[in-house]
Amino acid sequence: MSDVMSQNEIDDLLKALNSGEVDVDEITEDKQEKQVKPYDFKSPKKLAKDQLRTLQIIHENFSRSLNTFLSGYLRSYVQAEVFSVEELSYHEFSNSIVNPAVLSIVNFEPLTGQIMMDLSPTIAFTLIDRILGGSGKSFDEVRTFTEIETTLIKKITRQILELMIDPWENVIELDPKLDKIETNSQFAQLVSPNETIALITLSLKIGDIEGMLHICIPHIVIEPIIDKLSTKFWFSSISKTVTDEDKKTLQHRVEKSNVTLSAQLGSTEITVKDFLELQLGDVIPLDQFLTEELEVYVGDQLKYYGMPGTMKSKLAVKLAQVIKKGDEF
Repeated sequence: MSDVMSQNEIDDLLKALNSGEVDVDEITEDKQEKQVKPYDFKSPKKLAKDQLRTLQIIHENFSRSLNTFLSGYLRSYVQAEVFSVEELSYHEFSNSIVNPAVLSIVNFEPLTGQIMMDLSPTIAFTLIDRILGGSGKSFDEVRTFTEIETTLIKKITRQILELMIDPWENVIELDPKLDKIETNSQFAQLVSPNETIALITLSLKIGDIEGMLHICIPHIVIEPIIDKLSTKFWFSSISKTVTDEDKKTLQHRVEKSNVTLSAQLGSTEITVKDFLELQLGDVIPLDQFLTEELEVYVGDQLKYYGMPGTMKSKLAVKLAQVIKKGDEF
């Protein structure tokens, strides 16, 4: 009997139970006895559950970076998350690819070999529409991509590949490079059909449009680093000791960071009519006196109070008071 029963089989089983032809206890005993799972020796499992779990952790970090990047790049609500991580044969994956497709062939340097990213056409058209200033609406028509559309996809794919570097850094220092974009799965043959692959599926949502991003990683590509694909190695790499040199490097980077410093001279309220009639030379009185201290902001946080003045014929503010609020600064 197959694992999934049809409606007719369910109806026949219910009739047999009601008539007494089949005993419920017998069905229960059969289920208890059937504990053996079939194993296909032609396609043995090469990836352990721990290694698949590590790939899931890596791509969960990748999906968070993808969320941040696409939300800012497209100026739209974007949600990306790992849907599944599984081990398949390349034949099973290639048969599931639709045409036209958006297949990115990526050199997984410094590892030998290539991986493939399969982006659903619906998401691809939405990306293109948002990049060109559209609303990102869905396209019902099925057509191939133009040269301009393919060029835009190549550009954003290269930027997405850069997001892969950090999530993989605890395992290997990656430098992925886009080789080409294929829109026909027949011209994208990475490995032999029986080769084992790790298939990571990410669900993508851009506005109201949903689709999938499949990342196909052949086992032969990650075989040199397969020992590092374990949660034990992953967490031991994360919890490394912070040295004095690391602290100095971090301090140096913080000191070189740029921050916005602004002094608020005052504020006022005027009517829309007055605003529309403003002319050159008009004076707007503020609610701040020259003898009062100004509020000085770092970013959007009030940090100092200061007095207005001039220095070398330029407007200036002399800091008079520092505001300390815990460890905010």
